[in-house]
Amino acid sequence: MTALRTTTPENGIAARLGEALTPFVGGELPVRLVAWDGSEAGPTGAPTVELRSPDALRRLLWHPGELGAAQAYVTGEIDVPGDLESALTHAFAVARERGLRAGRPSLSALTGALRTAAGLDLLGRPPAVPATQARVRGRLHTRSRDRQAIGHHYDIPAEFYRLILDPAMTYSCGYHVRPSVGLAEAQQAKLSLVCRKLGLSPGGRLLDVGSGWGALALHAAEHFGAHVVGVTISAEQQAYAERTARQRGLGDRAEFRLCDYRDAVPSPGEEYDAVASLEMGEHVGRRNYPTYAAVLRDAVRPGGRVLVQQMSRSGKWPGGGPFIESFIAPDMHMRPVGQTVALLEGAGLELRDVHALREHYVLTVAGWRARLEENRDRLTDLVGEEMMRVWRLYLVGGALAFRDGRMGVDQILMVRPGADHHLPAVRAW
Repeated sequence: MTALRTTTPENGIAARLGEALTPFVGGELPVRLVAWDGSEAGPTGAPTVELRSPDALRRLLWHPGELGAAQAYVTGEIDVPGDLESALTHAFAVARERGLRAGRPSLSALTGALRTAAGLDLLGRPPAVPATQARVRGRLHTRSRDRQAIGHHYDIPAEFYRLILDPAMTYSCGYHVRPSVGLAEAQQAKLSLVCRKLGLSPGGRLLDVGSGWGALALHAAEHFGAHVVGVTISAEQQAYAERTARQRGLGDRAEFRLCDYRDAVPSPGEEYDAVASLEMGEHVGRRNYPTYAAVLRDAVRPGGRVLVQQMSRSGKWPGGGPFIESFIAPDMHMRPVGQTVALLEGAGLELRDVHALREHYVLTVAGWRARLEENRDRLTDLVGEEMMRVWRLYLVGGALAFRDGRMGVDQILMVRPGADHHLPAVRAW
């Protein structure tokens, strides 16, 4: 009869994994690792990471780095029982201090990792893809694929967004006139800021490209007297916005169309007085951005104003990284703000202002995170625990990206040449 091997701190799964991971993390484990056999390794006092299932490591073997870790986190195979923001901040700080870069590991490191994986019986087929991971098909940025990508993120019950966003359902960066301003007030301030920059007045005609849940269009109609057409390719958003317009008695001034932005250009002579597009340009793709910019120009009359609020990013992952691209916004493409301005100018628009709002997004996301946790039980009932973990990781990671300057967001104000734009020489927005 073979004697059972006693698990000790020295031969437990956590210790064996810690040894195999040393060349990948540049030294001692930066976290306290707790494995599914109860063993632990790594410095006490560091953030704790729990490996609850061997499948967590199987995912990392098949998808090393961010995607495998994200898949394991959203399925609950990996957990971070403490504060997720603090844990990620710590991990990023260690990576900077040790000069770690995402790259191809050495052959000896890979060999050691595979030997450890084989010894723990981790080799084999990959676990099933998480149910919350996007599945889009077809050629990049065709109309069909764009509808799939937008539908993945938005065509879930509107109640889910109502419990996270402000009462106006504004899903873009707010404008915090003071750090203490709450989420709802910051979003109302942002909507009014946009309307003032566009010079909206009673009877003016506004096109809202990517109108979302209708917040800007309804605000412009109710508070500035504008006549607004909003376009979206999300059926859930269009139905919600139309219903809200009727309930608020704005159906005669706010119209919402289920319409691709490429079909939103009016007939000659019917151009709008102003055009807005809030955090939609990120979704049109690199190749299609000149088309998108031309639509904005062609939709506004000469002398009319165009305001684009858009996120910016530089570096290796213009789509936001493997997690964002796989779970949140498939096919998204961002670039430095200067490149976006050049594309808008290339379409024939004249630049008037660029207003950076990066720090405002940190505060906005903090408001969404607070709402997520306040309504955790009701949200979980609506979409399930896996989707809740997706959103927790999404909001925490997004807040850190804006806080640390890896991403930005800007309001870009343009005019179409050919007539007086009537912008004041001195701005007092």
